[in-house]
Amino acid sequence: MIKIISALLITATVMFAHSEEHAHWDYATHGPADWGHFSATCEKGKSQSPINIRTVDTVNLNSSHILKLDEDRHTVAEVIDNGHSIKITPKKGGKIVLNGVVFKLLQFHFHGNSENTVNGVHFDLEMHMVHQNADGTLAVVAVVYNEGKNNPALDNILGGIGKTIRIDPADLLPADTNKYYHWVGSLTTPPCSEHVEWYLLKEPQSASKEQIAAFRKYYDHNFRPTQPLNNRKVEAR
Repeated sequence: MIKIISALLITATVMFAHSEEHAHWDYATHGPADWGHFSATCEKGKSQSPINIRTVDTVNLNSSHILKLDEDRHTVAEVIDNGHSIKITPKKGGKIVLNGVVFKLLQFHFHGNSENTVNGVHFDLEMHMVHQNADGTLAVVAVVYNEGKNNPALDNILGGIGKTIRIDPADLLPADTNKYYHWVGSLTTPPCSEHVEWYLLKEPQSASKEQIAAFRKYYDHNFRPTQPLNNRKVEAR
C-alpha cells in the first residue's frame, strides 16, 4: 500500500510539473502579475508598455520621430479570435515611414479596454496596428475608442470573426492623424520585447455602446496594467 501511495504521489508531482511547464500566459490564472515566469523581460524590463501619459510631462516631438502613415489599402483580411484578442491580418497591409525607414503593417488587434491611459483615464477600446521593418524592429500605432456613434468599420470586423473580409485599414484611423504621442516601449504581452516604437493617436474614434459590448463579449479584461516610465520621456505633437 505504501508503495502504491508513493507511486501515486510521484505521478501527481510529475503531472503537476508537466502542466506548469506547459502553462500558457493569459489575463486570469496566468495573468500579468505572473508573466515574469514566461519571460523575464515582462518582470525586469525598464521600458515596458502600456504606460500612463501625463500630458504636463510630455516634451516636443523630435523631428526624426515624425510619423508618416500610408495605410490606405483595399485588401482582404482574416479575422480570428486568437485566444487573447480579436486579430485582423490583412493580405496586403499598408505601411508607415519613420525617419525614412519603412515599416509594413503585419496585423492589428483590439483590447476590450484601453491599455494606455492619458492622465490616468482609460478609453473604452484600444486598437494596436503592429508594423515591422526589414530589420525586425516593431512599431505600433495605437487608436483609442470612446462610446459614441456606430462605427461601420467595426461592424465589418465584428461580423467577420472567423471569416475573410474585405477591408481598408485606413478606415479605422481618425480624421486627424497628425497629432500623437510617441515613446519607446515594449510589446504588451509576453515576451514583452522592448525597443518597440509606440505612437498613440490623440483623436479618439467612436464606437457604439453595442459595438463595445460585442468586443467585450469576447474580451473585457485583455489589458495589461500600465508600467513605470522610469527615465523615459513621452513626446507629443
